[in-house]
Amino acid sequence: MFTAAEKVRDVYGYDPFKAIIAPRPIGWISTISKQGIPNLAPYSFFNAVGTSPNMLGFTSSGIKHTLINCQDTGEFVFNLVSADLVEAMNQTSAALEAGMNEFEFAKLGQSPSVRVKPPRVTESPAAVECRVVSIQCLKDLEGRDTTNWFVIGQVVGLYIDPAFVTEGMRFDTAKAAITSRCGYMDYMSPGPIFELFRPE
Repeated sequence: MFTAAEKVRDVYGYDPFKAIIAPRPIGWISTISKQGIPNLAPYSFFNAVGTSPNMLGFTSSGIKHTLINCQDTGEFVFNLVSADLVEAMNQTSAALEAGMNEFEFAKLGQSPSVRVKPPRVTESPAAVECRVVSIQCLKDLEGRDTTNWFVIGQVVGLYIDPAFVTEGMRFDTAKAAITSRCGYMDYMSPGPIFELFRPE
């Protein structure tokens, strides 16, 4: 079966694109407003986008509080979503009014970051502090602006809960049970982890 991408929908109206490009890490992004109010929201279009220096990127579909805060303050924190935090993460996807604190709404702890102002999620196994280096409105093939805004941040700080560090001083990904976003309303928890070395 082949069809034009914009015409692909299942019987429920869902686009299979998000199910094909899966699983994806969840960008649980905390920011702070100019007024000092914390914000926390999950983004399914998120990933590491570069190294030397390390950089993260996420896409906001529309102008939301997270994007506005990144524009205003130039900082954000990525908080890792472990399996036991999935329900809380989902709570923070609620469309709350401006000025409401998603940390409090989802009953999550707020811990201070070291090099940026937005707090991190206390319960998260790891958090990555970032300063914004780029915000751009993505364009389509005709050069027209879309409703998607791509935010890139450079990593300036890293927090890891010592309980998730192995004796070899490696972050224990398996123990963290990192949850990923799939298509539709589907999520995935990790199975067994294995090493695969590149050919020489």
